[in-house]
Order: sequence, then C-alpha cells, then structure tokens
Amino acid sequence: MSRPPKRQRRKDGNSEFSRFSVDNLIRYRRTLVFVAHIISFAISLFLSFLIIENMQVQRSWAGYEFPFLLLLILPVKLVIFGLFNQFRGWWRYAGMSDLLSIVKASLASTIIIVVAWYSFNHVEFLRRGIDPNFLDDVADGVLMLDCFTTIMVLGGLRMLVRLYHEEFLSERAPGLTRFLIVGAGDAGEALLREIMRMKVEQYEVVGFVDDDPAKQGMSIHGIRVLGSVEEMPDICSKHQVEEIAIAMPGATSQQMRRVVQVCQDTQIRFRTVPSLTDIASGKLRVSQIRDVAIEDLLGREVVQLDLDSIKDFLRNKVILVTGAGGSIGSEMCRQVSNFNPKKLVLVEQAENPLFYIDRELKKSFPHVPTKPIVRNIADKERIEEVFARYRPEVVIHAAAHKHVPLMEMNPGEAVKNNVLGTMNVANASDKFGASNFVMISTDKAVNPTSIMGSSKRIAEMYIQDLNRTSKTHFVTVRFGNVLGSAGSVVPIFKKQIATGGPVTVTHPDMTRYFMTIPEASQLVLQAATMGEGGEIFVLDMGDPVKIVDLARELITLSGFRPGEDIDIQFTGLRPGEKLFEELSIEGEDMAATKHPKIAVWKNIPKERKALRDGIEGLLEISPKQDRRQIVELIKRLVPEFIGDQNDSICQAS
Repeated sequence: MSRPPKRQRRKDGNSEFSRFSVDNLIRYRRTLVFVAHIISFAISLFLSFLIIENMQVQRSWAGYEFPFLLLLILPVKLVIFGLFNQFRGWWRYAGMSDLLSIVKASLASTIIIVVAWYSFNHVEFLRRGIDPNFLDDVADGVLMLDCFTTIMVLGGLRMLVRLYHEEFLSERAPGLTRFLIVGAGDAGEALLREIMRMKVEQYEVVGFVDDDPAKQGMSIHGIRVLGSVEEMPDICSKHQVEEIAIAMPGATSQQMRRVVQVCQDTQIRFRTVPSLTDIASGKLRVSQIRDVAIEDLLGREVVQLDLDSIKDFLRNKVILVTGAGGSIGSEMCRQVSNFNPKKLVLVEQAENPLFYIDRELKKSFPHVPTKPIVRNIADKERIEEVFARYRPEVVIHAAAHKHVPLMEMNPGEAVKNNVLGTMNVANASDKFGASNFVMISTDKAVNPTSIMGSSKRIAEMYIQDLNRTSKTHFVTVRFGNVLGSAGSVVPIFKKQIATGGPVTVTHPDMTRYFMTIPEASQLVLQAATMGEGGEIFVLDMGDPVKIVDLARELITLSGFRPGEDIDIQFTGLRPGEKLFEELSIEGEDMAATKHPKIAVWKNIPKERKALRDGIEGLLEISPKQDRRQIVELIKRLVPEFIGDQNDSICQAS
C-alpha cells in the first residue's frame, strides 16, 4: 500500500489532534466553565477597583484589600451562579436569554454580598486592622460596580466564544450559493442567524427584500434590506442570486401567491421556511427550508387548540382508531400519540398501510404502546373480539369507502362498509362501555347526490339515534377534502404533471373545500372534547377553491406554464359528483361553539323504528348490488338524496 504524501499525513495528524483536543474540551467543559467563572469574577472585581481609583493601580490592593474582598465575593457568586445554571450552558449558542440569566445572577449575588458586607462593617472586632478608607471605598461603590463589570465580562466572554465558533470554526465550502431572503421579519432574521451558525457554510446571504418601507436600507446582522418584493428580479440580476428563500410563515394566501409569482419571474430556484405550526411545535427549524407546496398557497391559518381539554380527553386512555392506515386515520394516530395514551389500537383491513403507520409510530412515539390489528369493520364478530380484549375508552372511527365514482359502480360495498361497518363499531362501543365515539364524516353527506355521501349520512343518523339510549357519547365531525389524501386531486395532478400532462379537470366551474390533514385531525380532536353526545359538528373549511385554479397553481409550482408546457383538459362530471360542495358553519341550521372553526348542525333526528327498519332493508338488499333498489331504499331514509341523475351511466359501467 502506498504511503500518503508527507504533507497530507501532517494534515491528517493535525485533524486527529484537533479532534482529540475538541473531545477533551467537551469532556471537561463544565470544569473549564467553572474555572472561567472564577477568573471572570476576579477580573470583574479588579476592574471595579480600577474604576474607583480613576484607573490608577494602588499598591495596597495586592497586600490585603483585593484578596480580602475576593475571598468574600467568590463563594457567594459561585453558589448563586450555580443556582442559575450558569455552569451548564453552551457558550457557542449564547443569546439574549443567557445575558438575562447573567444579569439576574449578578443582581442576586450583589444583594447578598452588600447585605453581608454591611453586617460585617457593623461588627467592631472584625473591623480591627482594616483601613477605614478601604471600608469607605467599598461602601462607596466597589460592590455595585462589581455587579456591572461581572455582567460585562461574562456577557462579553460568551459573545466572543459564539463569534469564534460562527466566524472562525465554520468551514468555508467552495462555491457558496448566493442567497436572497424574502421577508426581513422574525422568521427572516432567525433563518439568517441559523445560516450564520452552520458549521459548514453553504450560503452567502446577499440581502433581504421586504415591502415594509421602514425596513428599506436597514441591516440585520450586517446584511442589508435591498428593496421590495417587486424589485426582486432586478436585485437577483444585480447581485447574481442563485437561490431564494421565502421567510414568511404567517403570510396570507394572497401574499404568498404574489411572492411566488415574482419568484417565478426571476427563473431562480425558490423555497420557503416551514409553517408556523411546525416551527412553534419544535417539529422543524426555520433553517429547514423546503419547496413551496400547494398548502402554502391556500393560506390556511394556524389552528388554535385547547390542548388541556384534548390532553384530559386522551391521556392515559386506551384509544382505538379504525381506518388507521388511511390518510386521515394515520394522522389521527399521530395526533393522538402526542397526548400519551395508555394504548393505541390500530384497526385496518389493508395490511401494508397498517404496517407502515405502526412502524412509524413505534419510531416517533416509542413510549406509546401500539397494537396493529388487521380487521374488516363489516365483520361484527371479529370487531367485538377486539373490543372485548382491549376495552377501548375512546373510539375514533375513520374507516370508510370515500371514492365517489367508484362507489357509484359498487353501491352494495358502500352500504356494507360505511353503514354496516359503522353500526358494528358503534354497537361494540356501546356494548363494551367506551366513553366516547367520534365518527369522521364528509361534506358529501350534505344534500347527497352520491351513494357514498348518502351512506355516510345514514351512518350519521344511526349513531345519533344510538346516542339516545347509550352511555357512550357519540358525536360526528364533518369536513371537506383534505390536501394530499390518497385518491385526492393533488397527488393525481402531480402524477399527471410528472408525465408531461395533460392535467384533467372534470369541469371549469367545479369548486371544493380544502384543509390540510393535520388541521382536520386537530379540529376533530377538539370537537370530540366539546361533545356531550348526539352532535354533528361541522368544521370551518374556509373559502371554496376552484379545482382548475388548483391545477394551474400546481403546474406553476412544478416549474411549468399552464396551457403552454402542460395542458389542462376538461373531462366532464363523473357519476355522483357535484359542481359545488355544501359545507358552511354559518346559517340558521348552524349553532356556534366556543371554538371559532367548529359549529354544530341543528337537525331533527329520525324516528327510531323507521330508521332501523329502513337500514335493515337496505342491508338485506345491498349484497345483490342492484343499484336501483339500493337508491330507492336510500331515498326513504334520506329524502334529500338525488340518486337517479347518473343511473344510466352507472348501469352502463
């Protein structure tokens, strides 16, 4: 084997030595910090003497004055600063909170020292042999000056260590990316600070852009605000910007769309910081920038939750989630796991999604015991076995067939899963004493035009009726489409864009309500805590979105031009679809709750015998898959159902 060149070996040796030195420094860090404080306290006291004597060193100090006072001050300061955890911090990450801690510790120790000194000064035999002028000098200000010099020395020392790590220890990578930050607010400043702290430099921040006139021309950590958002193309060209970061996590959808449009005009890669929710929760840091997603352009507000009530609802309880492998069900599992349940039982008929969510939960929430169970909710006996064994206290029923056109062609399966399956889980909850049952419903249950929507409406009616005589509190939560769920338009559009198009939209006027999966799941849990039983809660979905606009924005975010690079084609309404979904928390049939995004739908429940007889007849006929008979029986239960508009299409299919 050939030996490396001598110079290379020396470099490797230096690296090993540096690594050895760093390891030792880390190992003995607390001891070094303790010694550094002792030295700093001595320097601070010496500076106080200098200031009192107009920067003139006195010979008497070395004899007894300085050592005498230092021996009095040191024990007090070491104890007080230790109580304020000053020997444990990482100086390389020093900030305002560290400076405030130093101020508090210095003030507290000074108060104790002053009280001790004046007590000493009034004991006559302790004063013998001490120069009265020295006692007067101390009383005249040495101790108070020492408080401020301690703050100055320790604060400055921490800042020097941080500066050393940020400016001298960071390795400059060749060919740094020239970086522009959009937004000179808190998020922009935090992003710049984290970039400056990177051990290996990746970016050279050339400046900020911001529309606030008060910020124009100002500097943040030495980096100037170069202009407004509209001036970005010229700024990028002048400063040879290679990448743009949008640091506006609280921006509205209109503001975000405008910034994205300007960024696209620059023809430079642009990304954004995480959402306020992820930053506030500690899930992500500001520096973990990502590509702009369609969720950013929809501008959903951060959900405000009553976390204490959700914690009381879930903590230390056995929680069962049906449909645990689905988009909503899996997110419900993640949200529930944040509140430390006693056990989380995952019920799902599809083994692969169940395997993946169980694996994810075990990794992300190792303290939460999970039990994955492959089970079909239409199998009554097997569902009751699960309830008998695990005795869940809270049941979140997310399992359902949700694909509208597919259920039009398989109506019996929609009834079997959405009606019979819900009945089985609800009856088991009642039989085995669950305290709460939460059913996740859909906006398509409102004045339904589809088999899927009407089957969910019948399921709502059944659990509302069951609540009348059960000790279990049954509630329903309705909401519209969620972004990114399996089978929704967003992943379909993305696949079509990836293959070069065209992107297919059923109708130019079709609109839908959208919210993010985490937002929907959080509001479901919040609604569940408010239910006393029998309510149908409706979530505020915001403003409806035109599907064709959604398609255009996804094409644009993918770096293409709608109508030029990627075409949009209209294919016509599919069986069971509506142009407009009906879901609003305003109106005479809605009652407000204490949460601004949750309302209660006021309705008159159906008479029990008529309801259950109708459901029994529907379940008897559903295995035959005779759509006309199924539609006829559904209409008896749900008079507002319009189910014959697509009969000919479905029969032909």
